Amino acid sequence: MASPLRYLYLCVAAVHLAGARDAATPTEEHTSTARGLQGQPPDPGQPSPALEDWEEASEWTSWFNVDHPGGDGDFESLAAIRFYYGPARVCPRPLALEARTTDWALPAAMGERVHANPERGFWCLNREQPRGRRCSNYHVRFRCPLEAAWGAWGTWGLCSKSCGQGRRLRRRSCQSSSGDTCPGSPQEAQKCVRSRCPGCNSDTCGCPNHILVGSVVTPSGRPLSGARVSLRTRPGTIATSGTHGTFRVPGVCAGSKANVSAQMNGFSAGTAQAHANGSNSAVVTIILEELGKPYLVKHPESRVREAGQNVTFCCKASGTPMPKKYSWFHNGTLLDRRQQGSGPHLELQRLREEQAGEYHCKAWNEAGTVRSRAAHLTILAPGQPACDPRPQEHLIKLPDDCGQLGGGPTYLDVGLCADTRCPGPVGSGPRCGDAGSRCCSVLRLESRDIRCSGYVLPVKVVAECGCRKCLPRRGLVRGRVVAADSGEPLRFARILLGRAPIGFTSYQGDFTIEVPPATERLVVTFVDPSGEFVDSVRVLPFDPRGAGVYHEVRALRKAAAVLLDAERGGEIPLGGTEDAPALGELVLPAGTFHHPDGRPYAGPVEARVTFVDPRDPASAAAASSDLRFLDSAGELAPLRTYGMFAVDLRAPGSEEQLHVARADVRVDADHVRMPGHAEALALWSLDPETGLWEEERAGPGDGGFRREEATAARVRREERAFLVGALTMRERRLFNLDVPERRRCFVKVRAYGTDRFAPAEQVQGVVVTLLNLEPAPGFTANPRAWGRFDSAVTGPNGACVPAFCDAEQPDAYTAFVTAALGGEELEAAPSRPRATATVVGVAQPYLERLGYRRTDHDDPALKRTGFRLNLARPRAGHESEAHGPVYPWRRLRDCEDAPVTDSHFRFSRVEADKYEYDVVPFHEGAPASWTGDLLAWWPNPQEFRACFLKVRLQGPQEYMVRSHNAGGTHEATRGRLYGLRDTRSVRHPERPGASAACVEFKCGGMLFDQRQVDRTLVTVTPQGSCRRVAVNALLQDYLARHPPLAPADDPAAFAMLAPLDALGHNYGVYTVTDQSPRLAKEIAIGRCFDGSSDGFSREMKADAGTAVTFQCREPPARPSLFQRLLENPSSALGDIRREMGQATRYSRANQTQAG
Repeated sequence: MASPLRYLYLCVAAVHLAGARDAATPTEEHTSTARGLQGQPPDPGQPSPALEDWEEASEWTSWFNVDHPGGDGDFESLAAIRFYYGPARVCPRPLALEARTTDWALPAAMGERVHANPERGFWCLNREQPRGRRCSNYHVRFRCPLEAAWGAWGTWGLCSKSCGQGRRLRRRSCQSSSGDTCPGSPQEAQKCVRSRCPGCNSDTCGCPNHILVGSVVTPSGRPLSGARVSLRTRPGTIATSGTHGTFRVPGVCAGSKANVSAQMNGFSAGTAQAHANGSNSAVVTIILEELGKPYLVKHPESRVREAGQNVTFCCKASGTPMPKKYSWFHNGTLLDRRQQGSGPHLELQRLREEQAGEYHCKAWNEAGTVRSRAAHLTILAPGQPACDPRPQEHLIKLPDDCGQLGGGPTYLDVGLCADTRCPGPVGSGPRCGDAGSRCCSVLRLESRDIRCSGYVLPVKVVAECGCRKCLPRRGLVRGRVVAADSGEPLRFARILLGRAPIGFTSYQGDFTIEVPPATERLVVTFVDPSGEFVDSVRVLPFDPRGAGVYHEVRALRKAAAVLLDAERGGEIPLGGTEDAPALGELVLPAGTFHHPDGRPYAGPVEARVTFVDPRDPASAAAASSDLRFLDSAGELAPLRTYGMFAVDLRAPGSEEQLHVARADVRVDADHVRMPGHAEALALWSLDPETGLWEEERAGPGDGGFRREEATAARVRREERAFLVGALTMRERRLFNLDVPERRRCFVKVRAYGTDRFAPAEQVQGVVVTLLNLEPAPGFTANPRAWGRFDSAVTGPNGACVPAFCDAEQPDAYTAFVTAALGGEELEAAPSRPRATATVVGVAQPYLERLGYRRTDHDDPALKRTGFRLNLARPRAGHESEAHGPVYPWRRLRDCEDAPVTDSHFRFSRVEADKYEYDVVPFHEGAPASWTGDLLAWWPNPQEFRACFLKVRLQGPQEYMVRSHNAGGTHEATRGRLYGLRDTRSVRHPERPGASAACVEFKCGGMLFDQRQVDRTLVTVTPQGSCRRVAVNALLQDYLARHPPLAPADDPAAFAMLAPLDALGHNYGVYTVTDQSPRLAKEIAIGRCFDGSSDGFSREMKADAGTAVTFQCREPPARPSLFQRLLENPSSALGDIRREMGQATRYSRANQTQAG
């Protein structure tokens, strides 16, 4: 039976759709208010204007389809789209809307009456259509502005004075899909005059018989005692809040509306206005927020300028209270505040060459400071080009039958434009974003022909680079949330970005997050609606260059409830199994429980304390956040954990979390042996908004742990020393036993497409995870456990992963490193029987000191998807350790910029038996490399649609299967090649005579000009002696109902004109649309392997969801050369001469092409 919770969320979605239906009346039909060509509103029933024909700097979103025609019609409500796809997928105020059927037909071509409004959506009503007609199935997209624009002014606020002259404010918000800052102020002030003030008030003579009664509380209503209360007109403290947060001040006039302030250590100051509640009394409630360390919401961004131009860097921090003071630094030197000010913007005018370099900001508030990442300013001399017109080398592998006979693979240099920015426009005003920013991009392509075995392969190469408008770079994160213990999906979990809800996971636990512009750390919280799992707070690495990244998030199931009596308290162990004793215990004293509003609680308590034990390496996958905190200099610093725990305290049957005024944590001192760690150990709580840990202090003077020796009063099992710390449990419920660690390094890792580790085959978007372990066996420090974990995403030059390291003792810290791409685990470089420098990628003798071992080093039966090493910090004076793969913490730039020839660790994709060739080169890991061309495999750089066909092969072995993709119905591309895809079939684990291949083909649909669709002519051919024996009946029927039909006269192949509809597993076709090409393909492959439309598998199910079946037979074995020489010497020698002649001709042909 389906969960009632699932129906609840479906009902919520239905409300959004119902809202669209209720609004869909003829009298409420709206026309678009957006300006299109010549300022006219675009008609959703007509083709959309070309990109360059719009007056505004804008772009189209992806296509959305949330409703299928039925009942009253087809409804694509903007509210429903934002609910299902997330609010960030469509800008706040779309300029226009375009609708097409799923067959890519316009409403006008269908003869249907439709309604559209960019701010509400699209709807088609069955009752308005001609007799006998019903609405088609439509999908829609929206036009969004790229430029930042102010929204409408809000209403005027209240006057600041109750009498006399004051002022009032109104505000507006900056709406930008690109992250730019709007010029001007977000607020506007206006004078306001109230009635004349009376002669006697609290500011002058006072009111002796009147009284002011007030209270000081937190935002949740918890009373605060000891707060110092003051009036603006009376210097000094006039009252102090009592036990229940209340205070009384005589002599304050009831009708004076006095401004009352309160201050308290650890809280930001608060002010509120008193209001009369009688003829001689007034009341006031002052809310104080706990001090929150500042955190950055906008970092300065790198810029390119010409000498003499201006530039503006922007920095924005948040916190409690809001930071108002900023400092700016150039190459580490503080800039003069008298000249540059102390605001969040740094404006530099008439730039000179010596002003080039790195800039960063620092922001302060009462709780601390925070430092931004560095932005690089490049200043070009007059006449110096920002973009080299000559393309860089970019090698692609040609098909095997286009190379030299008997030789290795052949590569062709197709060119690549440098990934650099161009100078901003001359005369641009001060702003945080570059208006109309330009990037080094392809200006011109050249066509060439490559002669292969029996055919000519067309290719387009980059001939010239230049500055053009940048394609928007949108980081994208997709993934799945599953239970750490069972792997079951976390269904319909709420997704929070900081504190803002942005959507839900799907029924299968899947999620998609578009990274907001200028994001440095993506902090995401997954909240289980059933309450069975701990809130999962994760800092998800992403690729800021725009490539998609896939993550699997493991949710931790809450521990079983322990029933306590609030008036007696209790002790709950932290960790512990039959094989390992508890690491410590949480002590909840009697009489310390209370409600969130401060009322004492007495009664039964259901306590769930869920502990993440670092002695279990598998527990790291379910740990919260990324174990970082802000140090005193405002920089992110790592923590070493001794365990973390989540606390859930409730009255039986209640949803309200109980608070605890003070609790103790007792840690077995035997687990903390590293020098200095017992003295540095502290309790930390997690801020779910920033993903950072902050040190806990239960009261003044608290901090750290004190040593407590065993006493006879305690039970015998505790006759040992303990470290005891204190904490307070309020809103935060995730705690950590941590030590700040200063021995830090970076580890250089690269991922490759094959185990040849060719530099041209590096793979971007791979998530590399490093788990710190200490110590190595035999080292006499702590019991073996993980101390922290870190992840990084590979870019064009690999990844630098943070780690702990030690220079004096190489095995003081060890690490376990893995890599994954879209759910696929990559293989590490081998170490059996002995690790060699040429294979591992690390120079000797440093490799020996690092002790590299792949996971199968001692047992070949184990997986090859990880390696262990000693984190030995490089030593000065040792040449082999000067160039990686381990770098000191302050040499991050050296690690990031290291050439591929320097030492690094290596991973490679397991799926090496696949090949992809595009006539128009495109680097999937760098979406900015996309080039607009009719022959481009991906026609839209903002939306990538991946299509796969599942082919079943009956035969004794695995077979290579090729898809040949050419223009089918478009007059400009008909018969011209788009690309080739080769894939080796994968055996069914339980059927030795069957295998299947998931073969990619170019989807049918619009080409890059968005003017006409093309149904790609797809020809699928298995290698070897194979014959087509069956075609999926549903697919065959669909193709017959959507002519024209592709030729089917070759029994050794299968041909079709690619469907325009997104068919599913019942047809053997798997289609996924995503903003990342790599993620779209990985998801589609997972579904194809599983044979379903919503599953995911890496185990091939050859009998499920197939499109076409081939019967293959084993080719006759060819006798060896030695046997042929014995049986027929003259024939064998003739064959050798012919093969040598062919090799010579191929060599000459390739030399001619290279010339």
